[in-house]
Formats: sequence, C-alpha cells, structure tokens
Amino acid sequence: MEQDDRGPFVQALARARAAAYPAGEYVEQESFMTATEIQAVAERAGIARGVSVLDLCCGVAGPGRFIARELGCTYLGVDHSASAIDIARERARDLPCRFDVARVPPLPSGPFDVVLLLETMLAFPEKQVLLEETSRALAPAGRFAFTFEEGRPMTEPERASMPDADTVWLTPLREMLACLERVGLVVRWQADFSRSHRAVADSLIDAFVADAANIAAQIGRRALDELLAAHRLWSDWLRDGRVRKIALVAEKA
Repeated sequence: MEQDDRGPFVQALARARAAAYPAGEYVEQESFMTATEIQAVAERAGIARGVSVLDLCCGVAGPGRFIARELGCTYLGVDHSASAIDIARERARDLPCRFDVARVPPLPSGPFDVVLLLETMLAFPEKQVLLEETSRALAPAGRFAFTFEEGRPMTEPERASMPDADTVWLTPLREMLACLERVGLVVRWQADFSRSHRAVADSLIDAFVADAANIAAQIGRRALDELLAAHRLWSDWLRDGRVRKIALVAEKA
C-alpha cells in the first residue's frame, strides 16, 4: 500500500481494536487511551460548548469526534496524512468539526482556547519548538492538554528493537516540565495512565493475534509482525517502569 494510504490499515485493525477495549471505551482511537480517559483529559482542560479546540496529529480523529459529540466544542483537527483526514471528514458527518492537512509545527495561528496532543508527543524530537508554537497558538489562559511517554532517551539497542524508532523520542518528566515553564505554560493537572495503558496494550496484542489472518491478508504479515513487536515492547516498558504514560493540562500564564 502507499505510505499515506491509511484506509486499509484502519480497516484491517478495526475489528480487533473494537474487541480489545472494555464496553463503551472504543471511539476509534489509534492509541492506548480509553474513552473515559479521553473525556477526563478534555474536561480537565475545560472543553465545553463554545470552546475552540485545536487537535494536533489527530489521525482519523476518533477522540476528537468523540469530544466534539460529547462536549459540544468547536473543533479543528490537523494531521499530515491526507488519507487519515479524508477518513476523519467522512466519519465526522454533522459534528462541528473541521480538518486540515498540515505538518506540525507550525501550528494554525489561532488563538484557540485549548490545544490537544494525545499520544503523539513522542514523535517530536524537538519538544521545545512544538511547545513554543503551542503557547503562541493559545489564547490568554488557554490550556494545553496532552499525553506523553515519560522516560530517559532510548539506548541504541532499544532503538534497534523498536519498529519505526525514528518516531519514538522519550522525555524525562523534569525535562518536560522545564520546557513548559520556559514557554509560559503552568501545569494545572497531572495523571499517570501507565497501568491502564499497559492493560490496553496487552488486550490489543491478544486481539491482533486472534485476528491475525484477517489483518495480515489486508496489510501483510510484516506490518502485522512490526505492530505486535511494538506493542509488546510498550507492554514490557510500562510493566517495568522503563516508560510511564503521563497526562498533563498546562495553562498559558
């Protein structure tokens, strides 16, 4: 499949993903977050009717569409994948959602009441640049709500064992807090999702294995093997404390 052709991948994993989450917790997310966690982060960030939200790296925007439907905000989702945005637009239907294809950074000029970045902070090697852009895009007293993979940078052997390691840049918590402070963002809420995310990772592994023949027929055995290898690494790291999954809401001072 073409590199940006997300449709077959989304379709191939849909059945397994839906089976992996507890009842009511799957909202077409492409991550380890549950719907309960997504809504908790959104509410902590003050997302409600009339609040403007910019969702960075939204993918097919399962969480964004869920937030817009449940909380009534005005929503702009941005992702560099045109095929993912096509899927997001098709599934948004009559929700108050807009979508743009763009690489991040830079960010749309805003200002926005809330900027979201769920489960993709690890893909940015230069966190400071992203945070500077985020602070500029926020309205006064605006909130930045995000999750990130907390831990020391990967070693070379770890990078060799992680599929797509060039998209995995771990960050120590102290470093993240210092970066936020430098751009004028003050942490108002913090939560550790490590245990629940490891449980979801394990459930996804089981679901992918159970549906392996169907998945491999659509995306190929190599892609499935790399998917399983990555999920098994995340499960091990979350179990051992090598990585923690942290959610933060920071306010623009």
